[in-house]
Amino acid sequence: MSGDTVRLTAHVHGRVQGVGFRWWTRSRALELGLVGHAANLADGRVLVVAEGSRDAAQALLDALRSGETPGTVDLVVERFDEPRGDLAGFVER
Repeated sequence: MSGDTVRLTAHVHGRVQGVGFRWWTRSRALELGLVGHAANLADGRVLVVAEGSRDAAQALLDALRSGETPGTVDLVVERFDEPRGDLAGFVER
């Protein structure tokens, strides 16, 4: 990883569509100073992509697993990569 900046890609499994999950994720990400997006996938998962400091990305991942999200999270599968720098703001897709 280059420095302290990472790209988090997380696939969130569970009852996470139609319950305000993407809005909640966007709010947490913005509070943490992350850029990226949260998008519904056709199979019922939510894809979260976020770039920023490793600590902020880990804090978002911890929040996704906290049990305090809207809906019900059964599993979060994450990957950390080099940042691409192609994201601005944090949006719901």
